[in-house]
Amino acid sequence: MTNTLKTRLSRFARADEGNVTFEAIILLPILIIIFAACWVYFDVFREQSVNQKANYVIGDALSRETDEIDDTYIDNAYKLLKLFTRTGDDLYDEASAATTGFSDGELYPTDLRITVVSYKKSSNKYAVEWSVVRGDPEVLVTADLTSMHDRLPLLADGAQVILVETWDDYHPVFNVGLAAFPIKSYSFTQPRYAPQLLYVGANSGNNGWGNGDQDAPGGSLCNNNAENATDCDNTDGTYNNEASWSGGW
Repeated sequence: MTNTLKTRLSRFARADEGNVTFEAIILLPILIIIFAACWVYFDVFREQSVNQKANYVIGDALSRETDEIDDTYIDNAYKLLKLFTRTGDDLYDEASAATTGFSDGELYPTDLRITVVSYKKSSNKYAVEWSVVRGDPEVLVTADLTSMHDRLPLLADGAQVILVETWDDYHPVFNVGLAAFPIKSYSFTQPRYAPQLLYVGANSGNNGWGNGDQDAPGGSLCNNNAENATDCDNTDGTYNNEASWSGGW
């Protein structure tokens, strides 16, 4: 019995005949899984590239504006982002949100936040001039910049920079061990043809306007929004411009 079993196993090991159909049945599922995994990871990098390019386009467009922008402009920038990323306008319903891997409240598939940040050399402080959001995130405030200090660019005294942040919820088509996650991108762009980018809207706040006059449009940089008295100190003429002021520091 033992010798017979050994003989048959030896004959099986030496045999080189096969059936293509059976080999295909064994290997095809493995090949499909490998193909699906490669496609998903390629699509992740493609979507990341699309989001970053869309971010750059919005930042570049904003940097070229010389007039104030309004909510209509922000809405159209948001539509442009969704056009590039091919995401819809609809909210996720609560049932879908519970099964996508995203936390409660993250119901928009695509988010946009535009913020103008300024820098003051005397206090070595970055400050948010204004911030506006389309989607789920909260508007950015000056206190939030503390955790972003290492990521903020070096700016000249009194200069401003436009921060564009985007989020795009990515859902893999195939289950290859990669859960749903938001693709995040951000970029900094300085205004090109004007010293600042102004926003007129529901959340415009101070908006970077004002010249020390309590009644200045948007509020005064000094009287209304300075963190301390030294922020308004211009005894050395640091913030003087060639053009005459309608008000004083």
